[in-house]
Amino acid sequence: MIKLFLFLSLCFSLKSNAQNIDFRNLNFGCDGNSITVGEQWSKYVVEELGFASHHNVAIGSAKWACYSDTQDYSDKDFAGISDGWEKTDNPIELQLRHNNVAKVHIQKFIHEVALGEYPKPDIFVFSMGTNDTILGSAEDALSSKDLKDIDLTTMAGGARWAIQTITETYPECRVFVCTPIQSGNKEKNDLNEKKIGILRKICKAFSVQIIDCYSECGISYMYETWQSCGRYLKDGLHPDVEGQMLMGRYIAKEIRNNYY
Repeated sequence: MIKLFLFLSLCFSLKSNAQNIDFRNLNFGCDGNSITVGEQWSKYVVEELGFASHHNVAIGSAKWACYSDTQDYSDKDFAGISDGWEKTDNPIELQLRHNNVAKVHIQKFIHEVALGEYPKPDIFVFSMGTNDTILGSAEDALSSKDLKDIDLTTMAGGARWAIQTITETYPECRVFVCTPIQSGNKEKNDLNEKKIGILRKICKAFSVQIIDCYSECGISYMYETWQSCGRYLKDGLHPDVEGQMLMGRYIAKEIRNNYY
């Protein structure tokens, strides 16, 4: 009985501390795709919690997975990054698109912090996966402790690399991973559920918290239509302003309630 009382007291104390944290002294970073780029849900997270800074390296059309020719951000001949998605045979544009992956985004994020353009993050949120098609398996991605042994051309491998790199580079930073949201397309939702299963295993391995936007943020396929405007999605995939606010407030709540 005494142990139970002490445990409940500790839980209450941690919850109270989480609610009393002054986020105005903390710095926020994030990465993602077209649902995260610019001032969308992350804007409302920063406004809701009052973070001191907002460092967002998300780019539209981005993926977790690398390509066989994905460059490093530090390469002398680094071509740049493109958010293009329409069909093209232009080799320069294809290289730019193949650099639009989590690995390059995170290398860019770290580089910008090292230059002093942004402070080190206290909280970092990943929100991507919608565009990935080559999933791989969490078991393969976690099969070695050495990142050099991991296949980064799968979603699982790319996610493992990005999550591990952020947690190793900024060991005091609290990292969260958002699941993809529901869309107005059943096939995409079915695939997203498989992706979420992979992300859960990788996050568990690194003791990183999942934020379940798919099941809990309030955006449901029941009220959305693919390629048309629904309740919160303007085209069955991308949140409108109200959807961005809904996501932002949900993610802010999860951060507030779980940051110690």
